[in-house]
Amino acid sequence: MSARTSCPQPDPDGPAGPGGPGDLSGPGARGGDPSTLAAPDLAAPDLAAPDLAAPGPDGPGPTIGTAPRDRAPHRRPLRRPEAAGRLVRPVPRRCARPRTLRIRGALRTAALATVLTAALVGGPTAAGPAAADPAGGGGDGHRSAPRQADTADTAGYRVGVGIADVTGEAAEVGMMGYARLDQRTSGIHTRQWARAFVLEQPGGGRTVFVSTDVGMIMQGVHQEVLRRLGDRLGSRYTESNVVLTATHTHAGPGGHGHDVLYNLTTLGHQKKTYEAIVSGIVAAVVAADADRAPGTVKIATGELHGANVNRSAEAFRRNPAAERARFPGEVDTRMTVLRFEQGGRPVGMLSWFPTHATSMTPANTLISADNKGYASYRVEHDAFGVGPGERGRFVAAFAQTNAGDMSPNLRDGGAHGPTDDEFENTRIIGERQAAKALELFAGATEELRGPVDHRQRYVDFSAVDVEGRYTPDGQPHRTCPAALGQGFTAGAEDGPGPDLVDEGELRANPLVVGLGAVLNPAPAAVRRCQAPKPVFLATGAQHPAWTPQVLPVQIVRVGQLTLTAAPAEFTIAAGHRVTDTVAAELGATSRHTVFAGYANAYSQYVTTPQEYDAQHYEGASTHFGRYTLPAYQQEFAQLARALKTGEPTPSRVRPPWLGDRQLSLNPGPVLDAPPLGREFGDVRDEPAAGYRPGERATATFYTGHPANDVRAGGTFLEVQRRDPQATGGWRTVATDDDWSTTYRWRRAYLAVSTATVTWDVPREATPGTYRIVHHGDARSLDGTRTSFTGTSRTFTVG
Repeated sequence: MSARTSCPQPDPDGPAGPGGPGDLSGPGARGGDPSTLAAPDLAAPDLAAPDLAAPGPDGPGPTIGTAPRDRAPHRRPLRRPEAAGRLVRPVPRRCARPRTLRIRGALRTAALATVLTAALVGGPTAAGPAAADPAGGGGDGHRSAPRQADTADTAGYRVGVGIADVTGEAAEVGMMGYARLDQRTSGIHTRQWARAFVLEQPGGGRTVFVSTDVGMIMQGVHQEVLRRLGDRLGSRYTESNVVLTATHTHAGPGGHGHDVLYNLTTLGHQKKTYEAIVSGIVAAVVAADADRAPGTVKIATGELHGANVNRSAEAFRRNPAAERARFPGEVDTRMTVLRFEQGGRPVGMLSWFPTHATSMTPANTLISADNKGYASYRVEHDAFGVGPGERGRFVAAFAQTNAGDMSPNLRDGGAHGPTDDEFENTRIIGERQAAKALELFAGATEELRGPVDHRQRYVDFSAVDVEGRYTPDGQPHRTCPAALGQGFTAGAEDGPGPDLVDEGELRANPLVVGLGAVLNPAPAAVRRCQAPKPVFLATGAQHPAWTPQVLPVQIVRVGQLTLTAAPAEFTIAAGHRVTDTVAAELGATSRHTVFAGYANAYSQYVTTPQEYDAQHYEGASTHFGRYTLPAYQQEFAQLARALKTGEPTPSRVRPPWLGDRQLSLNPGPVLDAPPLGREFGDVRDEPAAGYRPGERATATFYTGHPANDVRAGGTFLEVQRRDPQATGGWRTVATDDDWSTTYRWRRAYLAVSTATVTWDVPREATPGTYRIVHHGDARSLDGTRTSFTGTSRTFTVG
């Protein structure tokens, strides 16, 4: 049995009024009662139980765990984008989601309950189209008028948080990260999100930091985001004070850049995915800007073990002994956490820790935010009880730092995860980051105090004259036009390439070098400059270049914290050399220096000169030659001096806009059709009559292509439980963003396709009657899109 409903395609820019389809509004706002949450075990067996202060006088706080079975969620009314982020596409009303993780250990449960209690109560005690800041920093645009709720706390900061969906095309689009032609999206395990944190000093500076669940922040994305922010908010946000970063998941749709190299394996530019990412980032920033209120930001640092391994240890060992000694176990274990509060209530967490988002393997074709996305889900959903209708009540981001040689795959030098199950590996590494971040969040007492300031400029890294004080031999050197070495084709340990060459092979392979000469010949001067790299592709020798060469460097200061934002994947040694350089220039004014990698553009890797000589994957992917890192050190030193003295840092060059040169060989959806005698939304395979907790419920529907509508802020599926008190008699307990669900699309034949929905029944699931709902969109030959909904037969849980 199945039930179907069809509806016309709604206006994506129109209002979603309260009480209508997809209404996520309701009573309540930020600051709901998370004390009603139960506390399950984190199931990370090698984590020690933290020793934190007891609950405060306000009672227990949120815990990493599950909500009571019939908890009514607090909801924040849905607002237009300028107030609350992107308007979600109307879908049938959704309520709170279940907390799906299992209870495994009473001891760790109690310990982590204490962590979250402390967290709540405050602890133990040509030029592209972008909004340019001609001065490169020092000053801001106009401030918006204070909201009615604001008080006279003008001595501190104003803070705001925001979140928006950036999930792109969920089927038949090449995925970004592993560079595999055969790795194309086929559904969703978890959605991708942009999380924004605004911080301003009344009468002073302002900045926004955005962590985005994508592989890279491509330069074309950065340019368009800044242009749209300028259109929406004027000069409030510029290239100088906006930091856009990527978590570097390798499980998202690609083609969202304008650079030839990065679009090769995705068969060109993917307009819908690009638009989803750009509009989602803008919506997150606008939401965070609207959310500004007097508040505080606290900082804590600590060590996290068991969440990364050095996948390029042989190259790392070429660094000086004193430098190697800074990294016991050849890994960077430092985690930095910011705690955002408004009126004494926690509203956001921002964590930095270096580990690649490669727990999901090249064999995966489901969209996933990987281990950092799982950490965010664990904190937002399980610790603070945030449901889909109240996104933004608490926002938790797990950002990247110098993760260039840090892998989450703990076995065999980065080749394999902790287990043989990539989903379990994602959960384990994400869980460890979440647990440590919550411990630091709970204990954060040091407040950031002082000015908010920033400096930024663009540098042509293909031709930087580097002073001798930044080079290993003390002599001046010059960077090179961008090129990739043959070791690039070998891939990394957690994403190996074809069996043509080995990492570290310095003798030119005739096949690889010859192929590169056909695709993209390297001038002799470039080969000499890039030595000892055997050049495979001279990406900077083309017009326009296949990879960006004019790149942004940026420093943001918030009180005693300095963020150093760089557009590449820096190894741990390379990243720390940069932060050491910046700290030396700033002196005592910078107590904390954080390296923010994968920021504002993408130019692959940066290694130390010593690591470069090894020509492992990371060195072969260091674009501008042996002195790339010294060039960055020099440029960041100049920015830091300007920040300290108050001097502007104007850009002499700017990156070109390439958005008008894009093409795609991927035709996208053309026609959808159900089988003869069937309709869209019909159930092909019904779920069983009943399931016990721990089992997997499955239903398969006839559907349309998911790229017809990416359903930003919405869902392709709902798991619903019968509840007479819920609107329509059914309460949604899971969507396609839940860890317990998967949505898999498959082309059956010609224009016929199916959607298979799975739900792993949580062990704490409320006994009752359930059903699975699928939302989709079908395209006719004339391009008309029609939305539909299919519903499975009911089944019991218990």
